[in-house]
Amino acid sequence: MVSRRWKIKNRRGLQHQVETLNRLLLRSNLHYWGEILTSPFRLFYLNFLAGLARGFGIALGLTLLTALFLAIMARIASLNLPLISKFIAEVIRLVEEQLAGLPK
Repeated sequence: MVSRRWKIKNRRGLQHQVETLNRLLLRSNLHYWGEILTSPFRLFYLNFLAGLARGFGIALGLTLLTALFLAIMARIASLNLPLISKFIAEVIRLVEEQLAGLPK
């Protein structure tokens, strides 16, 4: 036979667990994700915007890294280090030829 005291203690523990689970679900905004998944147009729109942002970020980041890399290589080439300077000068010459061939 289960004592009354144990039942009350167990019920309080269960109530605490339910309240904790409720707080976690409210904090995770589960209803927001449910709304997005039930609206295909909204899901498409948000994914499209996210893709545009990622593409723009990648293009901008790659442009900045390439410019920094070429600036460093040009600086090293100007130091006239025998072996490295020839290689870097060749790479810079190739890049400049490619840039000159682009339509304006």
